[in-house]
Amino acid sequence: MKKKFLGIVALVVLMTCATDALAQFKKKTPPKKEETTTTTPTTTTTTTTTSTSAKKDSIILPGKRFDTTKDMSGKEYGNVVPYSKRNPYGYTKEPLSDRKPLPYDYIREDDATFSHFVWREIDAREKMNLPFIYSAKDETGDQRFFSIILNAIKNDSVIAFDAMDDRFTTPLTVNQVISMSTAQSTVLDTTYAENPNDENVMDTVIRWKENIKAPKPDSIYKFRIKEQWMFDKEASRFLVRIIGIAPLAPNPLPPGVKKSNAPTTYYPIFWVYYPDLRPTLSRTFAYNPKNIGGQLSWEEVFEGRFFSSYIIKSTINNPGDKTLAQLIEDPLYRLLEGENIKEKLFNYEQDLWSY
Repeated sequence: MKKKFLGIVALVVLMTCATDALAQFKKKTPPKKEETTTTTPTTTTTTTTTSTSAKKDSIILPGKRFDTTKDMSGKEYGNVVPYSKRNPYGYTKEPLSDRKPLPYDYIREDDATFSHFVWREIDAREKMNLPFIYSAKDETGDQRFFSIILNAIKNDSVIAFDAMDDRFTTPLTVNQVISMSTAQSTVLDTTYAENPNDENVMDTVIRWKENIKAPKPDSIYKFRIKEQWMFDKEASRFLVRIIGIAPLAPNPLPPGVKKSNAPTTYYPIFWVYYPDLRPTLSRTFAYNPKNIGGQLSWEEVFEGRFFSSYIIKSTINNPGDKTLAQLIEDPLYRLLEGENIKEKLFNYEQDLWSY
């Protein structure tokens, strides 16, 4: 009787251990997936669905400032720059949202007795223009000037215009601007690939179309400016107003073509109307290598002409509406002709006065 009782107890213990082992195995085993295969004469499509319901994730809204550095995921623009949880300065700074640019003085058309348009290019590789490519981050985001323009388009409702002309005729959407600035555009591209299981079947592959002309973040170091010089007879002053700004990107080489000794050519990505950009520029500061505490806003940099540039085109004695590169082949003589245009504008103002 005693042996029979011990046998029953041993059997119960073995069944309990087997039940626990089976439960542990089920926990470690992933859920089964149902595969549905649909075959047509030309394509083969395989759809995989998970039997368990997907876990709901909380939605995290992105911040307001963006970074133009290229991260590990392959994105070149659109990364969020986090805000500092403490005051990063040793003193209290005034809120940037309270800064507004001073409005321009009104000029009547009849008072503008003399006027000409001038196109310039700013090369940030020059020592005076290094703040345009200052690659640092603060509470306003990435400090590179191209990133500031993108930030104004994304967050401050500044409209970008197509680069086909500089008269701001064709507005662009934010997605179009982003697709021009990143290698992965917002346009879907359909291609066909051979099925790995059957060489007689072609699979349809849909992916985001790659933008071959997408510039690298650090390759935007040139900016084109359209400005108007005018003489206001009512105030008796000769002044300049910036009309638009366009970032320039280098033209990529065709696939399979090696880089030659020929100079790199550049093209405008888009145009931005400068008066629309002024509020954003007044809230962002340019890098000052001499004194961080004495920084100027970007609006003060442009209005005070604290940058170096060279003229590429003007309306002075230019009935064919051609650039200096189209008129003069030698680059040195093009620079000299640009200085000659500056001299003509200066002499016009000086000849108005008698001493």
